[in-house]
Amino acid sequence: MSRALGSTDLKRLHREWRRNASGRVALLLDSVATPANVGSILRTAAALRMDDVWLCAQTPDPSTTGVGRTALGSERYLTLHRCEQPVDAVAQIHAAGYRLVAVELAHGAEPIHSVDLTDPVCLAVGHEDRGLSATVLDGADQVVFIPQLGKIGSLNVATAASISMYEARRQAWP
Repeated sequence: MSRALGSTDLKRLHREWRRNASGRVALLLDSVATPANVGSILRTAAALRMDDVWLCAQTPDPSTTGVGRTALGSERYLTLHRCEQPVDAVAQIHAAGYRLVAVELAHGAEPIHSVDLTDPVCLAVGHEDRGLSATVLDGADQVVFIPQLGKIGSLNVATAASISMYEARRQAWP
């Protein structure tokens, strides 16, 4: 019979995975507007050890009440960068040595699982209704989408970001 791990066993389990994790993975939030979505994304980003997180345009700061309520302090484990303009975020991401991969339902997008995400990669997700800005899409080195099998045509941005971050980390595991 299986049982839930206690805190010591949980720390050991996570420590072992941290040792096996390689590669640099970052994240760009391009005008993600809903504080609860931003908080959820930041919490997952901390859990999956994103190396850098760019908050761009209208994305609320972690100090915003709604963000903090969902992030539960996880932002303290992240290296956050603030850019008012998407063009500045794209430039900083490339200057930091990341390949920018846009997660978007767009023409020419490839299924995320078929794209190599093991290089230093920065995943970009956008606004809940409008998606990524044209500037980020134009500045992206590649565009990917998350295949969906059901009748719902799109995912919540926090869910899409979580799946994308997990896929990037999963590809680097032995």
